[in-house]
Amino acid sequence: MTTTLIVEDNRRNMLLIRDLLRLHGFRTLEASDGEEGIARAKAERPDLILMDLQLPGMDGLTATRVLRQDPVTAAVPVVALTAHAMKGDRERALEAGCNGYIPKPIDTRRFLAQIQAFLPGAARPGRS
Repeated sequence: MTTTLIVEDNRRNMLLIRDLLRLHGFRTLEASDGEEGIARAKAERPDLILMDLQLPGMDGLTATRVLRQDPVTAAVPVVALTAHAMKGDRERALEAGCNGYIPKPIDTRRFLAQIQAFLPGAARPGRS
């Protein structure tokens, strides 16, 4: 089963993303800020991290940089999620180490296909 860590401080967004993923066979983990996200990623070793960029305390870009510097989490794909889809945001996310970028509000019809593109080779929902 594919495990996805959702790092999101907005409860509504968290529930929507969590429910979409669980509906499609994903196991989900949750964190509400960058520090908690880093700790959960190190402890749980998810297959994918969905990282909000605007978080309280440590922002998502900084958290991604920290994840990239740790051998335990360096290879885990990180996809940035942000409502602040301004010019240059995608580039900043990629420079920080994100593998991809999805603007919010998410398109619930396309979301699963968007994130599956970042899953490691054979890892798909419902498979080990």
